[in-house]
Amino acid sequence: MSAQMLSGRRAWWLAGFFLLLLNSAYLGAFATASAFYYAQVTLHIVGGAVLGVTALRFLVRHRAVPDGWGIAAGPLLVALVTGAALTWTGATRPWRWLLYTHIAASVLGVLPVLLGLLVRPFGRRAARESRLGDAALPGATLMRVAVVVTLVAMVGSIVYVSRHGAVRRASYRIQNPAVVPTSMFEEGAGPNGPFFPSSANTNRNGVIPSNFFMTSKDCARCHKEIYDEWNESAHHFASFNNQWYRKSIEYMQDVVGTQPSKWCAGCHDHAVFFNGRFDTPIKQQIDTPEAQNGLSCTSCHAITHVGSSMGNGDFVIEYPPLHDLAVRDQPLLRWAHDKLLALDPQPHRETFMKPFMTEQTSEYCSSCHKVHLDVPVNGYRWIRGFNDYDNWQASGVSGMGARAFYYPAKSSGCGDCHMPKVASTDPSAKDGRHKSHRFAAANTALPFVNGHANQMKAVQSFLKDGQVSVDVFGLVRTPGGQVLEERQLAGAEPRLNSTFAVGEESMHFGAGSAVVTTPVEVVAPLDKAQPALRRGESVRLEVVVRTRKVGHFFPGGTVDGHEVWVELEAVDSKGRTIMHSGKVADEGRGRVETGAHFYKSLMLDAEGNPINKRNAWAARSVAYVRLVPPGAADTIHYRLDVPPDAGDTITLTARINYRKFNWWNTQWAFAGVRDPQHRDVRLSKDYDNGRWVFTGDTSKVSGKVKEIPNLPITVMAESRTTLKVVDATAPLPTDAPVVTQAVRERWNDYGIGLLLQGDLKGAEAAFLKVTQAEPGYADGWVNVARARLNEGNVDGATQMLQRALTIDPRLAKTHFFLGQAARALGDYDTAITHLREAARQYPRDRVVRNQLGRVLFLKRQYAAAITEFKVALDVDPEDLQAHYNLMLCYQGMGQTDLAARERTLYERFKADESAQAITGDFRRLNPDDNNERQSVHEHRTFTPFPADAASSGQTTVATSAPAAPPTRLGSAPRRAAAPARPTPLAARAPSPAKVESPE
Repeated sequence: MSAQMLSGRRAWWLAGFFLLLLNSAYLGAFATASAFYYAQVTLHIVGGAVLGVTALRFLVRHRAVPDGWGIAAGPLLVALVTGAALTWTGATRPWRWLLYTHIAASVLGVLPVLLGLLVRPFGRRAARESRLGDAALPGATLMRVAVVVTLVAMVGSIVYVSRHGAVRRASYRIQNPAVVPTSMFEEGAGPNGPFFPSSANTNRNGVIPSNFFMTSKDCARCHKEIYDEWNESAHHFASFNNQWYRKSIEYMQDVVGTQPSKWCAGCHDHAVFFNGRFDTPIKQQIDTPEAQNGLSCTSCHAITHVGSSMGNGDFVIEYPPLHDLAVRDQPLLRWAHDKLLALDPQPHRETFMKPFMTEQTSEYCSSCHKVHLDVPVNGYRWIRGFNDYDNWQASGVSGMGARAFYYPAKSSGCGDCHMPKVASTDPSAKDGRHKSHRFAAANTALPFVNGHANQMKAVQSFLKDGQVSVDVFGLVRTPGGQVLEERQLAGAEPRLNSTFAVGEESMHFGAGSAVVTTPVEVVAPLDKAQPALRRGESVRLEVVVRTRKVGHFFPGGTVDGHEVWVELEAVDSKGRTIMHSGKVADEGRGRVETGAHFYKSLMLDAEGNPINKRNAWAARSVAYVRLVPPGAADTIHYRLDVPPDAGDTITLTARINYRKFNWWNTQWAFAGVRDPQHRDVRLSKDYDNGRWVFTGDTSKVSGKVKEIPNLPITVMAESRTTLKVVDATAPLPTDAPVVTQAVRERWNDYGIGLLLQGDLKGAEAAFLKVTQAEPGYADGWVNVARARLNEGNVDGATQMLQRALTIDPRLAKTHFFLGQAARALGDYDTAITHLREAARQYPRDRVVRNQLGRVLFLKRQYAAAITEFKVALDVDPEDLQAHYNLMLCYQGMGQTDLAARERTLYERFKADESAQAITGDFRRLNPDDNNERQSVHEHRTFTPFPADAASSGQTTVATSAPAAPPTRLGSAPRRAAAPARPTPLAARAPSPAKVESPE
């Protein structure tokens, strides 16, 4: 390069060259979705094209490369060609390699030129040799300044980009609040916010236009495959285009008004909620496009902040820049937007893909898949609703739980299961795959009524893909009439006020009591042991349900709304059904018989009526809640009475059945109207004693099906085994259980189920067989210790844990339970050592942190204890044990104000034990539900359906037959209902109230 380059057109070309480099540095550093940024993208293309064409023209005319540019010519030519190609292909993910080639070639070509310009002499001699003479000197100085500025800009751009990722991740990180809200009035924007009692908000703390949430079809211009998936998903049908949700909100607003219903709308109804129209009853705007919109692309992708993992829609959504341009009606403007976005998709990506969407997926999802109610919603108090986050976080599936029974090969979050990668040609696809936006989970009802065959296939395939298993495991020959005693578990803790199950996030996986049983010999596994049955005998059958690929409780979501149950059928070789539990009325179209083994939450209102209209705000008590934790099991007991004339074999078939939604709720949602014959309806926000009939007009319901749908029942898992039957006096084969390494896991699952229902002696016996089957399996010894610790046998538990420690000295759960044992013996220093080891391996297991803090508290090391409890609260601000122990610590330190605040929080989250009195009358009137409530109970053949149950159009009123006592483990067969009498485990209640609610 000579001083001649500083003159005339060449000087202008060189000035353009420097400006292009500064433009490149800006584009590399600041990927902002703004008009100015995309103006720079346009200038980059235009400037690069002009400079490139000019340079090529120079080369053609002079057939020579300017002095000093020889080494740069090749890379710059590659940069020019790739840049031209990018203007055609765009820089979306499939073409990222082309973009990186363009950048690398540009850098390789530009750096030697800039360095050459910086060191090349431009003194007086060089000036004299040029035609400009001394006039070239100021230009030379200016060139050096330009080179230095350009190099600084390029280095600065690289430094900024290298730090940008970490800074951006930190700024968007989901972090729970250090100061825990003492009421719902302190959550979200508070009562003065426009969307209270939902915690959802906008970045402007005010309404945003509804059309922002109604532009998903515009996204389809580039993301057609993803749009088609979303279009059939449950997210799309989360609002009033979903008849089940629609009916529940219409009912809610009729009973308690529109304000409390905003609590629902923050996660369900963005188009009609964020534009401020939810103060108007939805019945008055049900046919508007906003009400039928569902959740859109922007409902998730425009979220810019998630405030916590406490749920209730605790997020902030932003109206993004350039959105109006993207959805303009003018084709030219839309084309310009799409073309610029394709040329530089990074601003679009950063606008709609925040780091928490990929790095904290489960916390992000928790904002709507975890809820609690409080006074502004229910006029009652804090109560946990459904919760798919906490049990995942505390489990082995998340990789954060130290005490899990099982651990998958690789930890996973919400997106790993519900957004699997599928083959794709989408611009966002990575390696030819994108994350499915069908969000396949368990909602078979919506695709059924909407006629979406692909979505139905995806959901049912997901349900059947080994999520759970069922095992017809064992047989017990036990006499009837065994009376069980129930007592509190050793080391039991206060319970959270929850309508949902509590699992690994509690010390005992949610179990609160132990059932004292006499150990019995279990002949199992049936398919290996091959025992025989005698005609005329009564035996107990043991069936085990295991969660395998489920990352949260099974089932999840709104567990009061769906129907999940275990069906067991016994058919002899004569083709006669001799036992059937879990039968469905009306040849599979009606309700499930009430004596089945259900997985659900049965909630009651203030007068003991079932919460069956999705009226969670009226929930005041729980008759029972039974769910299976992730990586755990449930053991079910059935009573089989072998007929004297049974055939030569009996085939036992067990199924796990799933129906979304439950039968009664579906009838009500589509055709439920008040019974005109019931004139003395008693209705308030706390209860509804009214009767309903299913005769309403279905012509205007949401969805394509304009009648009460006959929802499909999906069989998620099935197990079958056949047993021989011999005469009553014939000798039996040896009843010997099979205990080998091949069946070790089945024995372990059986024991887990017994442990979680409080049958400690039965669990211990099963786990001892696990140690016999595989002595080198450390978890077997640990599980024996779990049962013994729960019983209070600390010495026996310690022996088992020491055996486990010799097998695997690092196993965190061994150290945790050794810490528990040492604490029970008063050896606090040893307890701290073991608990710290468990906490080192699993720093976000809040039970470990709470137990470590508790031991430090007992040693009066209050400051250290407080640190541990605050770590637990960082995981879950609503952790009951942490607030209780913090209250004690602050009291011990004399900090009365802080202690009082923690007491307020403890009392906020703690269960209201007195509410159990509500269940007394309900259980007396509903013996099957009373039986299901018992920790350990048996099921028999199905209870005959009420005469009105098989017809969907009939009045459904609960019968008032007096209840029989619960069917205890090993009890005699239940005959006709006996006069009501106190049951051993039934809570005492006030005088019976009339129950007229369905079911």
